[in-house]
Amino acid sequence: MTNTVELAGVTKTFGTKTAVESLDLQIPEGAIYGFIGPNGSGKTTTIRMILRIFKPDSGDVTVMGVNHGDCADDRIGYLPEERGLYPKMTVKSVLEYYARLKGFYDCSAEIDMWLEKLGGAGWQTKKVESLSKGMAQKVQFISSIIARPQLLILDEPFSGLDPVNLEVLREAILELRERGTTIIFSTHDMDVAERMCDTVFMILNGRKVLDGTVDSIQRNYPADEVKVRLAEGDTVPSHIPGVLRTDQRGQYSYLKLGSPDDAGGVLQSLVQDCRVEHFELLRPSLHNIFIRMAGDDAEGVPALASTADE
Repeated sequence: MTNTVELAGVTKTFGTKTAVESLDLQIPEGAIYGFIGPNGSGKTTTIRMILRIFKPDSGDVTVMGVNHGDCADDRIGYLPEERGLYPKMTVKSVLEYYARLKGFYDCSAEIDMWLEKLGGAGWQTKKVESLSKGMAQKVQFISSIIARPQLLILDEPFSGLDPVNLEVLREAILELRERGTTIIFSTHDMDVAERMCDTVFMILNGRKVLDGTVDSIQRNYPADEVKVRLAEGDTVPSHIPGVLRTDQRGQYSYLKLGSPDDAGGVLQSLVQDCRVEHFELLRPSLHNIFIRMAGDDAEGVPALASTADE
């Protein structure tokens, strides 16, 4: 499989601070690749090296077969976390401007098509300053894809969106992937990353600590929680051997186990005293893995080998 982006032994420092250290990364063509990590972990520095805004102090950054140059070329689209549109321009004129910056001049039909898809039919003549926050975010998203990029980098694309608009943009991103666009997706929302990304990469204090498919990463962590629903009127006993903690969320109880091996005994204890309607051993969510990793002291977190499926 061809890689759209490859980083080999990349290190970047700012003064005495090492922002990225000895980073190796391969992003396959046509993938949705999630970048996750807490603030200050090195995500943005890595993205800026891919865009050639920053140059690495050592190592090699290859983007679509090119490992040199002063800035990203016209095949790359970028939606930064810090949004910015020209407020006095109309929606169509600002999108035409961004398309033509990338050399795409016959862009009118493409603009109309994406506005229609994202619920913006009739916005062409509206001034940007008159748009709601959700509408403006959609226009900003279109500005990053209007020139049909081969590589699209999205930094927190769903920040602040309501659930309806979030779903609209999610469908648009999946459509772009179907068209062959490679997408780097930087997010703090682990649920979004788990739903959308083929592969995720977690960086912590400049070092890669996770890299692989969500499934392969989850397999490296114990399934130490069960999801239980009891018949109406029954409650989970307060003391069950092997259960460290019980959390009630709606009609389900979530039981934290001391060990995955305790699940069978916990089920036996429950059926003795309760009418069990649902009992499910849960794999750890990406959110829980993220909290576990980011919550540790950074010096005590070893860099892990890639868990990507062979």
